[in-house]
Amino acid sequence: MWFLFINQTYPPFLRNKSGFHSKNYCAFCFRQSSSFLVFRKKHLLQISMTATSDQLKGAKEDALNQAQLPLLLRAAKGLPVERPPVWMMRQAGRYMKVYQELAKKHPSFRERSENPELAIEISLQPWRAFRPDGVILFSDILTPLPGMGVAFDIPDKGPVIEQPLRTKADIEKVHEMQPERSTPFVRETLRALREAVSDEAAVLGFVAAPYTLATYCVEGGNSKSYSAIKKMAFTEPELLHQLLEKFAHNLAIYCCYQIESGAQAIQIFDSWAGQLSPIDYEMFALPYQKRVLEQVKRHYPDTPIILFISQGSHYLERMASVGFDVISLDWTVDIGKARERIGSHVSIQGNLDPAILLGTPELIEKRTLEIIEKAGPCGHIMNLGHGVLPNTPEENVTKFFQTVQQYRWH
Repeated sequence: MWFLFINQTYPPFLRNKSGFHSKNYCAFCFRQSSSFLVFRKKHLLQISMTATSDQLKGAKEDALNQAQLPLLLRAAKGLPVERPPVWMMRQAGRYMKVYQELAKKHPSFRERSENPELAIEISLQPWRAFRPDGVILFSDILTPLPGMGVAFDIPDKGPVIEQPLRTKADIEKVHEMQPERSTPFVRETLRALREAVSDEAAVLGFVAAPYTLATYCVEGGNSKSYSAIKKMAFTEPELLHQLLEKFAHNLAIYCCYQIESGAQAIQIFDSWAGQLSPIDYEMFALPYQKRVLEQVKRHYPDTPIILFISQGSHYLERMASVGFDVISLDWTVDIGKARERIGSHVSIQGNLDPAILLGTPELIEKRTLEIIEKAGPCGHIMNLGHGVLPNTPEENVTKFFQTVQQYRWH
């Protein structure tokens, strides 16, 4: 039985030279219970020791689990790493001879990216050749569009939107996607990649950011002037916001689907946001990046999300403010200065100029090591500042990977 104890002060006749003493008394009989006090102290000590033991055990288990994560995920979360992890944007593709041979037999890009057998093979080609720390899904940022009611194709000259979205009626046709119906090949590919690389590398998924996807859809494909989407932004902004809202919602669904299918991190490409002025970036790009991020994080708070904006170094502080786990940098900014501007609470990725891989082995090693040293030992993923160039020699890619893989932080 538990007893209630109250703190009482000795009466005057029990006063000693040092003054009043405080003792514990039973609330029912007002008698001092020293035996109960011993029991109580021991019991509380046992509880304290048990709690401390459980906390230590939990901390050790957490540390062990974190240490077993693939290197890329540890760096993305800002955890200690023995060296920076490394992968390349546009990692699989035209610079590899094995890819070129496969593309001759299967000339359609959509077939290569939407046939699971081919997409798995292409995704794993650089894994077999270079053992990167990240294996990225071979796909395209336009892949989810048919699931939203937007038809496209990718001929040799680049992506083409069959019916550009330029009117209210066009945009109202865009509907919520059901990726398990429209992109089942993505799930099959990601599951196979996780099985193939196990915990030796992290499997990456990716999507376009809402503004970039909207740019393709309004322009009808690639653009040099971006005049169609900017005209919509400046003459019918509510129309563009309606489209961006729909894309943000759908892209968050697609991100979650990729994570559920096996992706351990997601990179968001806002390829064309760098063409916006600061005021327009904050109006048409940043809020919708944030909506995708927040919607995904509600379901998968521990999955790292990476943001990349080509020619976006003037937005670094804004990019870091959104809440992304990793900011990927192009090569137009010094990575050390970028770290100072962003702060240490966000990890960084990048940022070797892809053209350096056309240079000598000595130059590749020198420039790669410079970036590693400037970025520092915590929260850095080594990568290019954009996609690998098609005419890059494979032996130079090997040199790049080996330089990073042989590096060690002391």
